[in-house]
Amino acid sequence: MWHPGGEEVLREQAGGDATENFEDVGHSTDARELSKTYIIGELHPDDRSKIAKPSESLITTVDSNSSWWTNWVIPAVSALAVALMYRIYMAED
Repeated sequence: MWHPGGEEVLREQAGGDATENFEDVGHSTDARELSKTYIIGELHPDDRSKIAKPSESLITTVDSNSSWWTNWVIPAVSALAVALMYRIYMAED
């Protein structure tokens, strides 16, 4: 299955009730219409409290191991390069 937010979003909610998370994100009308094709049924309100949510994700992906790299180092190096280019440009004027 494909998801615009990435497969991790789907994996985190797999096997559980994702209604609250779906509502918190603020999906578009198109996303809400599309979701209707995937809804199998609704859990009875008395049974909702019986579902145990996993305390942590047991799924390991390459992205989770390298997230510090993509979230911190690459933007920092990019910002440094832009600042250096700006400084060189301003020095030439």
